[in-house]
Amino acid sequence: MSRETPKDLDRTDWRILDHLQKDGAATAAEVAERVGLSQSPCWRRIQRLEGMGVIRRRVALLDRKRLGLNVLIFSHVKLEAHSGDRLEEFRDAIRRIPEVQECFVLMGQVDFLLRIVAADIEAYEKLFFEKLSKLPGVREINSMIAVSAMKETTELPLPMP
Repeated sequence: MSRETPKDLDRTDWRILDHLQKDGAATAAEVAERVGLSQSPCWRRIQRLEGMGVIRRRVALLDRKRLGLNVLIFSHVKLEAHSGDRLEEFRDAIRRIPEVQECFVLMGQVDFLLRIVAADIEAYEKLFFEKLSKLPGVREINSMIAVSAMKETTELPLPMP
């Protein structure tokens, strides 16, 4: 990974990032045309941004509802204790549950926030009793079901110098 930092990015780099986060499947030629470069320099910049770790990977964003994952749940998790072994066990176990899309460590009254997808309430109930409630060191789980989404995006707000 390169030692460059975001401070080393120029306006063209930011524009490349903006286009790629909107369309990760865009070719270097397509991005080059949008930002006013020729293909080779644009490709080299993309490679540099990947080497810096600014671009982690390019993925396809799937529509969860069209795939039958109709329920989105946010769960607050509290652990019994915060010893190193318990945290490692919890982390390893949570990473093996595909329905858990994201897990954030929090500061405050709750230890973790999980973003979970399920086909329906019954599928979540099964997941809760068969997996989540059996996670190592878990003291309490409070779950909330999202009724609708007012905003969903993967696009980061980028400075455009």
